Amino acid sequence: MSEHTEVSPYDPIASLYDRWNTSVVEDIGFYVEEALLSGGPVLELGVGTGRIAVPIAQAGIEVIGVDSSTAMLERCRERARAAGVAELLDLRLGDLRDPPVSKNVPLAISPFRAFLHLLSNEERRLALTRIRDLLLPGGRLVFDVFAPSSEDITATDGRWIEREPGIEERADWNWQERTLVLRVRGDEGETQMNLAWISAREWEELLEVAGFVLGACYGWFDRQPHAGDEDMVFVAQRK
Repeated sequence: MSEHTEVSPYDPIASLYDRWNTSVVEDIGFYVEEALLSGGPVLELGVGTGRIAVPIAQAGIEVIGVDSSTAMLERCRERARAAGVAELLDLRLGDLRDPPVSKNVPLAISPFRAFLHLLSNEERRLALTRIRDLLLPGGRLVFDVFAPSSEDITATDGRWIEREPGIEERADWNWQERTLVLRVRGDEGETQMNLAWISAREWEELLEVAGFVLGACYGWFDRQPHAGDEDMVFVAQRK
């Protein structure tokens, strides 16, 4: 996620990250359900400030959380301590293309579009293959991504938009290359990150090559089948 640099683009906005995404709650119950189904422990790639990991831990499931941002991990530790579940979180600094994990787990998750930080098919294959090797036989990978519509790009391209009070974001889209430069700024910091997207069919092909069987591709966290919508939620099982 850090693009092999020592400084993560999330470090400058760690103090405002939770306020930036305060309205994002629709995926929490979904990932908690998946964690409970697995029995744990759960490997979360891109654990961030613990928006998903802490509720999973509150449900009694151990989480191994990996993130490229030291500042975000510290926020996660604070959140876990406040919730009384610090003992259930094993937080590690690392890259999702090669997580610093040796233990095999029944479930790996990567919520909130973290895989968009993988900028090429080479990086995607590397990450998926490594994750596959960390799963127990029959283990599952669950993640969500998106592919923007032309309407969304037209409505947001090159404009500063107030996402939450005092926090603005700007999306500069490149439709031909399918890349996005996302800028975020607020009183406590600002940053810029590079993202990339591919289609649902391309993700399915990459999963197959990496040694997964696709179990489902949902269009949202209500588990309705994907029908060409922007959002994609994949559930894949290790072969």
